[in-house]
This record gives sequence, structure tokens and C-alpha cells, in this order.
Amino acid sequence: MDTTADRPRQVQAEDCVLSGASAAKRAQILAGAARVFAEHGYEGASMSGIARDAGVSKGTLYNYFDSKATLFSAFVEQCACEKMPLLFSRIDEGANLTESLDHLAVAMVRLFTSPLSLMLNRIIISEAGNFPALAETFWKHGPQKAINILSAWLMQHNDAGVLNIPDPVFAAEQFYALCQTRIAARARMQLPVNTDEAHITFIARSAVRTFLNAYMREDPRLPPFVMERAPD
Repeated sequence: MDTTADRPRQVQAEDCVLSGASAAKRAQILAGAARVFAEHGYEGASMSGIARDAGVSKGTLYNYFDSKATLFSAFVEQCACEKMPLLFSRIDEGANLTESLDHLAVAMVRLFTSPLSLMLNRIIISEAGNFPALAETFWKHGPQKAINILSAWLMQHNDAGVLNIPDPVFAAEQFYALCQTRIAARARMQLPVNTDEAHITFIARSAVRTFLNAYMREDPRLPPFVMERAPD
């Protein structure tokens, strides 16, 4: 079945269409909202503070967003619009299975440890109890969209006889979990993490090899990926 999840670049183009002065003003407001949410969280942010930071009047702000919840939802959706095409560019370009997964895994590790992702996770976790709709918004526009795109793509390889994936949604969730090994939880707790290129590549390629060893129809038994040690 043809779904928007199957067409990541097209989805983002359709979801993010704005033009002219309205687009510029909306982007100005969202940039201000990002700064205020990052500093004060969701509950601590106010529409007055966001208007002040964005350099617009409250009337202008409410012309674009009728509530703080609507503004936060738009902010999360914009983040997804900006990040999804970058995450899935190799899939869009028709790269082979391993290259696509390697590229996606590296991009996911970088995203999990980016200031934007860490900020959003901090807000969602701290506010979910009082504002459950925030978690639903974040899940819908972020993780759920990524899971849908990857699961549809994995199913294509299943149908082609390359992968053996009885549950593509579970497999997509499993792949993203593998990409978080060692680094994501530490970063979210503000513990020291190694984010240099070699370490990110090690985590990403290890995730891909573990995943392919589990789901390749023809058993490749790829050896574990070993991170190269720097010369003494």
C-alpha cells in the first residue's frame, strides 16, 4: 500500500510548504520558541516570553499560533521536516542495503546526541506527566515517523527476498535501539560521552552488522566491527 511513510523526501516537501513573508515570520517565531523552550522547558515557557524573544507582538504570535501547545507542536514538526530528509537521504537515492543502513545509523547516532534532540527529550520526559499531549506530539512527528519510513523500506527488502522480517515495525524499532547503544542514554543524563567520528562510526557499523546478522535471509555471519585503536 502506498503511504506517506514510503516517500520521506516527498512527505517533507509537502508538509513544510510555506512562502514569502508569512514563512519568514513563522520561522522567526519558531526560532524564538526554540530558544525559550530550551531555556525554560515547556511549562516554564510563556507566550509573552516567546513573543519577546522572537521580536514580535503577542498579537502577531497569536495570529500564527493560537496556544503554546500548538506552537510546540509546530516546533517539533519543523524539527522533523528539517531532519528526516537528511536521515533517509541514502534510502531516497537508492543506495544498497548496507550503505543505506550505515548512513542511517551514523545519522541517527549524531541526532540522538545533538543538542536539539537532547533538549526535546529533556522537555518531553520532564513534562509528560502533566502534559501527555506533548509526548504524543513528539512521538507522532519524530520517532513514529522515522519508524514508519524505515519499516516500509525494510519491507521492500523483505519482499525482494533479501531480508526475513516478520514484523517490520518491530525490526525498525530494534534498529534504532541498537543505534543508541553506549552513547544515547549517557548523553541524555548529561554524562560524558565520546562523540568523535571514530566512536560514532564504531557504534553505527556495529548496530548495522548486528541487525543484518539477525535479519538477512542468506546468513552472512558478518564479523563484529572492531574500532581501530589510535597509534601510541
